[in-house]
Amino acid sequence: MHRPDQGAASPSPFGPLLVPAAKGSSNTGDGARDGRAAPIPSSIVETAGYLRRPALRAAPPGPYPVPCAGGFAFAPAVAEGRSFARNQTLPVQKASDRAPASDGLRVAPPARARKRPWQALLVGAALLAVGAAVAAYWATHREPPVHYTTAEVSRGTIERAVSASGTVNPVLTVIVGSYVSGVIVRQYCDYNTRVKKGQLCAQIDPRPYQMLVDQAKAELATAQAQLNKDRASLDYLKITYERDVGLLKRGIVSQDTLDNAKSAYDQAQAQVALDEATIQQKEAALKAAQINLEYTDIRSPVDGTVVSRNITIGQTVAASFQTPTLFLIATDLTQMQVDTNISEADIGGVQEGDRTTFTIEAFPGRLFEGKVVQVRQAPQTVQNVVTYDVVIGVDNKQLVLKPGMTATARIIVARRENVLRVPDQALRFSPSRAAQAQPAAPAGGKSGAQDTGQMGSAWVLRDGQPQRVAVKLGLDDDSYSEVVAGNLAAGDQVIVGEQRASAAQPALTPRPLGR
Repeated sequence: MHRPDQGAASPSPFGPLLVPAAKGSSNTGDGARDGRAAPIPSSIVETAGYLRRPALRAAPPGPYPVPCAGGFAFAPAVAEGRSFARNQTLPVQKASDRAPASDGLRVAPPARARKRPWQALLVGAALLAVGAAVAAYWATHREPPVHYTTAEVSRGTIERAVSASGTVNPVLTVIVGSYVSGVIVRQYCDYNTRVKKGQLCAQIDPRPYQMLVDQAKAELATAQAQLNKDRASLDYLKITYERDVGLLKRGIVSQDTLDNAKSAYDQAQAQVALDEATIQQKEAALKAAQINLEYTDIRSPVDGTVVSRNITIGQTVAASFQTPTLFLIATDLTQMQVDTNISEADIGGVQEGDRTTFTIEAFPGRLFEGKVVQVRQAPQTVQNVVTYDVVIGVDNKQLVLKPGMTATARIIVARRENVLRVPDQALRFSPSRAAQAQPAAPAGGKSGAQDTGQMGSAWVLRDGQPQRVAVKLGLDDDSYSEVVAGNLAAGDQVIVGEQRASAAQPALTPRPLGR
């Protein structure tokens, strides 16, 4: 700021400012004395009135002090987004209208200096907000790194198998029953009893059947006595007939007498024949009674082991319509069989002689082996599901298998050894986005395995990038597939899965799958 007595100041940025000279003004200069408007610097105090700008210029923010007769006058701000035309008059604020300073002068503080800190804060806050938004967008929309889980292509054995469950049974189980009814009076066999053929196991009360035998014997003796009697009568009638024949020739007896003698003789012969037939009948009845008496002794029909006993002493056995089961005897427990039910969808690949493995719940860590000995043709239909009985022969010399155990069998219907194989999970894998656009490498040379013609593809990790390889597949065991042809070799790392690491959690390093 300049006092009135400081003289001329530096030119104003607005150019020369013209104000009309007020009457009684104390300004020096010709223009001030003759009442004409004289150019004055913007820093010199002028009388109150109006300023004129001869040219259009951009003005810095005001207000600006203008010297006048009674003190200072302040021109309003002219640079806050406004400009003035040539010869435009501006009102000047008089110093008397403002609060006087302590020394009679007042210098207005620059408004530009007061507003700059707030503007800087606003601009800085806006820049921080934009930067935070850009950083957040980049963090949430950037592509996370991909980590692939791989498995090794190897050589090994591939087996195609049919799984089924079944029951362990003896090769031959004999049901020992009773032909006659009665009360069990003796029991000689129990569970796990080793028996021989013809050994007595139990006995039904024989007294009723012994009585029938005695009765049959008596009837037979009666028939034999009757035969002897009739034979004696036959001899007498024969003699009588022969005598009457001689007497008739001499005319002593009549022809009628001879005929009566002949008839009596013939009847005696028929009676003797009837008595002989009756004796045979009585002998048969006696034999039947004796057989029934023998049936009261329950004997083992085979050599084996008693696996079931269904009677006790004092129990009444009724053999009226159905033969009751008294014992179950297994002929040889060292040879067992597993009766499995194979569905009609899998029975086509099962043949006699196929190698079989199975497990038993009682021995979870042990694997039993056997082979298919019979594929039965009779179908079994349960709730519209058709199955066939496949018999698996098993050696049981250690007697660890028990009748009735449940076995989970795996029948091997096809087998390949030392073939190039790839995990089935690698054949089902499909990478995301860009890698899928890569063309598949053509199938390479053939191996010596059987070609089934089924095509597939696998993704191989080469130089850190997934590459699609077309392969021709052979035997499949639901875990591995045989590679008949393709650009794969043992030791190649095929991709079985991928994992994208999140921004908040570090990515996990994948571990190759074991063979």
